[in-house]
Amino acid sequence: MHAVIRKKISEIAHIAARRRVRRLGVFGSATSDRFDPERSDIDFVVEFEPMAPVEHAEAYFGLIEDLTRLFCRKIDLVERSAIRNPIFLESVEETCREIYAVA
Repeated sequence: MHAVIRKKISEIAHIAARRRVRRLGVFGSATSDRFDPERSDIDFVVEFEPMAPVEHAEAYFGLIEDLTRLFCRKIDLVERSAIRNPIFLESVEETCREIYAVA
């Protein structure tokens, strides 16, 4: 995982708790040497606590907004349960590094 993310783990945990995240991982270039600190976006995969649809939407879009503000760069956020493409799921699972989880 790139230092850009490691340096902000405590801030990420605070955001994740506030947004009712169960698990949050980073995947893709941010977990490899392909990450460009000047230009790369950051790809996150998330699992939320159960909640009503309106609350879920607020949590999802709020998490994107909070992470964008924290990292000052484009954030891609995908929900693990929404991944239907097996090739994409395999890619996510191969590179994913969990950075937050509720005990």
